[in-house]
Amino acid sequence: MLRYLTAGESHGPALTAILDGIPSNLPVSVEEIDHQLWRRQQGFGRGGRMKIETDRVDVQSGIRFGRTMGTPIALLIHNKDWRNWSEKMAIEGNAPDSVVEITKPRPGHADLAGALKYNQEDIRNILERASARNTATMVACGAVARQLLHRFGIDVYSHVVELGPIKVDRLDGTIPEIAERAERSEVRVADPEAEAQIIEAITAAKEAGDTLGGIFEIIVTGVPVGLGSYAMPDRKLDGRLAQALMSIQAIKGVEIGMGFDAARHPGSLVHDEINHRDDRYHRPTNRAGGIEGGVTNGQPIIVRAAMKPIPTLYKPLESVDMRTKESYRATIERSDVCAVPAAAVVGEAMVAWTLAQAFLEKFGGDSVEEIQDNLDAYLKRVNER
Repeated sequence: MLRYLTAGESHGPALTAILDGIPSNLPVSVEEIDHQLWRRQQGFGRGGRMKIETDRVDVQSGIRFGRTMGTPIALLIHNKDWRNWSEKMAIEGNAPDSVVEITKPRPGHADLAGALKYNQEDIRNILERASARNTATMVACGAVARQLLHRFGIDVYSHVVELGPIKVDRLDGTIPEIAERAERSEVRVADPEAEAQIIEAITAAKEAGDTLGGIFEIIVTGVPVGLGSYAMPDRKLDGRLAQALMSIQAIKGVEIGMGFDAARHPGSLVHDEINHRDDRYHRPTNRAGGIEGGVTNGQPIIVRAAMKPIPTLYKPLESVDMRTKESYRATIERSDVCAVPAAAVVGEAMVAWTLAQAFLEKFGGDSVEEIQDNLDAYLKRVNER
């Protein structure tokens, strides 16, 4: 019902996305899409590419006078760095003498496995598409999805809860307050004390030629009960969210609610009790993270993702030249020291897209007005139970 396809290389002319299934009459702000692309480029520890690119979306189809038409939406994000790579990444002709083939795969990247899979001798043919530069299209698609969700009262937030060896322990306030403080932080952290320690840790890693990973948390409010399904494994929303987050480069783990910590406690301290007051069902806690049995239960969705340290190191690890089979230090590509804050923004986008899919599966229609009618009728019935 709702799907997207993307294309493009990191140093190619542009990144492209096609969105299919967005209903008609949805107000879409191009400025808001650009704002989400800007958020993806922020954060202390980012590399030189962020100084080159100022991402803006070019809408090619599907939106007229600020509203969707119900037809496929085509988005284009131009790569400003293309002018420096037009010869090395030319579409036609033979490779010029200026092209130096990359034959030393970087540990932790798709370089070696991709080169073997696609029978490529120049690793650039792998790393161009495997690059996290392509998360820009994820964010653009997610920016449209989050505008759809917001139209129906659902909002997506994120903040960093751990980076390198530093954990963020002080998280006082409401969800919007925490998110607002994180938004003002260079490292998307809601605690100023932890923020200072994290910036210091990133600076030290940069000086050492190393990188840092971390954990970010995404919170979604306003989610109605009943998205997802327990009936078939591939329709369980928690599984779909995990897949969506794991599709982001460098994400190595996902947990929902208490997550792995639930395995360390007895059931009496894990499951959320249920009560009924004011003609509504309530849970005094949200250890499940808003999802039970693969279905949303009406509480905020809480999901965390762990990002490994970026594998491109300025003190590169040992590798092998694929051509000579001799030992070498891995190739160095321009990269970040830490991109966890930016990954949180990409995570928001992928969570928004996945929830938009589940939302349209439940309340789908060809226009936002039809969807609103379906949602209102469903909520009326649920609230009468």
